[in-house]
Order: sequence, then structure tokens, then C-alpha cells
Amino acid sequence: MPKPTGHTVNELNLASQRRRMRTVIGRLRRAYPDARCSLNYTTPLELLVATILSAQCTDERVNLVTRELFQKYRTAADYANADLEALQSDIRPTGFYRNKAKALQGMGRQLVERFGGEVPRAMDDLLALPGVARKTANVVLGNAFGRAPGVVVDTHVTRLSARLGFSTAPTPEKIERDLMAIVPERHYVMLPHWLIFHGRAVCRARSPRCQDCVLADLCPSAGAV
Repeated sequence: MPKPTGHTVNELNLASQRRRMRTVIGRLRRAYPDARCSLNYTTPLELLVATILSAQCTDERVNLVTRELFQKYRTAADYANADLEALQSDIRPTGFYRNKAKALQGMGRQLVERFGGEVPRAMDDLLALPGVARKTANVVLGNAFGRAPGVVVDTHVTRLSARLGFSTAPTPEKIERDLMAIVPERHYVMLPHWLIFHGRAVCRARSPRCQDCVLADLCPSAGAV
């Protein structure tokens, strides 16, 4: 009869997942040394706006829109006082422009009224802003402020987490919790960028290029998707 080790099956599996994640991070880090946030911005406010606009829209299209938008709206007060129809027209190419314009206007008003026109650095404060969910808050905190309360989970991160066997949870919040349990905190900000770059270049939603994948020997889905 084997001697008890003092470790549960779940603990051993978690340790194994952490080791595999460290290997994944190392390979992706070498493969994508220039990985970064794909949204163009120069201030926390610009990143917050761009991230709100990126919902159901490609980063490339958002960057085309914000090129002129950021020249016209430079402060939180500019969004707060914006003519709603004009703002809708300015962001129309990003889709869902009526809801997004309303969110941007409300966000601007909240920033002016509660935070002196500045983007707050606390998760709870960001989540209280119109148009801001946890993904958006994580993007802003991680990339604008270098703070990492969590891991950004978008469609690429969701897809790769499932294919790599790290999480098949049904919601972004649960996927984030699964990843936070196995990812070193120092990599919370960069891991999504590496996964997104890999998802776009190799592990695509359709016809993934498993033969060119640096993670193929670690991936339970390699060749089966």
C-alpha cells in the first residue's frame, strides 16, 4: 500500500498545471518579444475610452476611430459635455455606437463628479463607471497603471485557455480565476498579450496552424481542432 503523501489529487493537478503554464509563458515570451496592448493610447483616459469602444469591435478599427476622436475629446469633461448625437457619429464605425456613446458620456460625467476628471486606480471605482466591466478595468489597471489585480480574458484568451487545457469554465470571470490560480502574478498583465498575439498568428479560431505552434507538444488539442 503506497504511503500517503499529504497532497490531494487537486493539489497535485494544480502543481502540474502551474509547471506547464510556466513553460507556456517562457515559450510565448520568446516567440512574441514585442507583444503589447494593441490599442493605441497615450493616457489612461484614452485607454479607457478605447477599451470601451473595443467591445464587439476589432482593435484595428478602434485605432482608426480614436485617431481623430482623441484629437476632439481630450478630457473627461469633453466626454461629459459632448453632444450625444455628435459623439455617436464620431464612434459609429465601432458598432453599437448608441450604447457606447451613452457609456462614454456617463463615464466622463462620473470621472468629473467623483474623481476630479482623472481615471481612478482602484478596481471597484472603475467598475462603478458606465461601460466598464472587469475586462476593461483589468486592461486599464494593467496597461495604464502597471497594476495587476487580475488577468484580462477576451475571446483569444478564452479559446487558448480551453485548447491548452487550462480552463473550460463557461464565463470570463471563472476563466480568470482558473488562470490566476496557476499564473505567477508578475505575468498577469503580459500573459493575455502573449496569448492574443499567438491566437492571431497561429492558434486561430478556424484552421489553427498546429504544425507551426511552439506549444504543440504541450497542447492536448494539437492536431485535433
